[in-house]
Amino acid sequence: MAVAWSSFLGAGVLEALVFAVVDPGELRWFGAAPIELSAQAVYTLSFLIFWGVSALGASLALLLVSLPDEGSPARHAPGWPR
Repeated sequence: MAVAWSSFLGAGVLEALVFAVVDPGELRWFGAAPIELSAQAVYTLSFLIFWGVSALGASLALLLVSLPDEGSPARHAPGWPR
């Protein structure tokens, strides 16, 4: 839950910062055709993408912090990680 909640808050802040500058009605696919989605759909999809990327980064950081050192004795139960 620590990863999910912190990434949720981070995605909310990131979305507020991005859409303070970007108008969802002016978005285009790589400069070509306009995106045919409502503003609410753009906000929702972008929030989910921001949340997923933030959660992935936080999960990897948490994993790297909790990995045992090569030379130290195991601090975790046998079979860790599963």
